[in-house]
Amino acid sequence: MSDNIVEISNLTFGYDESTIILDGVSLFIPQGKIVAIMGGSGSGKTTLLKLITKQYEAQSGTISVFDTDISTLSTSGILKMRKKIGVLFQFGALFTDISVFDNIAFSLREHTNLPSCIIKTIVDMKLQAVGLFGSANLFPNELSGGMSRRIALARSIALDPSLMLYDEPFTGLDPISLSITANLIKELNATLNQTSILVTHDIEASFKIADYIYFLANGKIVASGTPIDIKNSHDPMVRQFIHGEIDGPFAYRYNTKNKYAFCL
Repeated sequence: MSDNIVEISNLTFGYDESTIILDGVSLFIPQGKIVAIMGGSGSGKTTLLKLITKQYEAQSGTISVFDTDISTLSTSGILKMRKKIGVLFQFGALFTDISVFDNIAFSLREHTNLPSCIIKTIVDMKLQAVGLFGSANLFPNELSGGMSRRIALARSIALDPSLMLYDEPFTGLDPISLSITANLIKELNATLNQTSILVTHDIEASFKIADYIYFLANGKIVASGTPIDIKNSHDPMVRQFIHGEIDGPFAYRYNTKNKYAFCL
């Protein structure tokens, strides 16, 4: 048994032959740790999460999740694996026409045969965990942005997943809500004995809660290490990103083999 919940080796992925999103990426997610994946927009961070959950199929390389090469899994095996993974989507993705209670209870009703009284107890516990006990009867349009993100977090942990995937959990949050969400991620990871992969642009929050950081640029891992290692990195791409510099080696453009076409 490996100590890594996720192992990715020499992974290559592109949507077509002319566009390579990830090029020979290798990374490891140790059990019990919070690992941040950082990089500019379009660098393949969210794509990597979709590959881990087998929404996409890699062109080459291997992805092992829970000590299993996911390329060997049947459809039922994939669904079984996904039940052990929680996902916090970038903007929460709450079901807008049902209450907070029903949002959190959704996966419990879909994947268990628990009686309604037990489901209510679990929902109350998850709401308590994110500091929103008593909000069960509210609807998403009655929630602030920070509250919505915390309700989405409560929903994502309803089945007590072993692995949590966070896709830009801090986007659009005010400084207080951002700090609350960051602390919740760290506390829940420890309390629930989880392993977390955190895709984010937020440098300060990542440095505060992550145990290890991978830095993606131009489809490759260009740097990795502890937050202190990344903060002190002399790599031009890393320094450009951390300091928000306009000029530098970061290629903020769509990577394609196609040439420009001009119409006269």
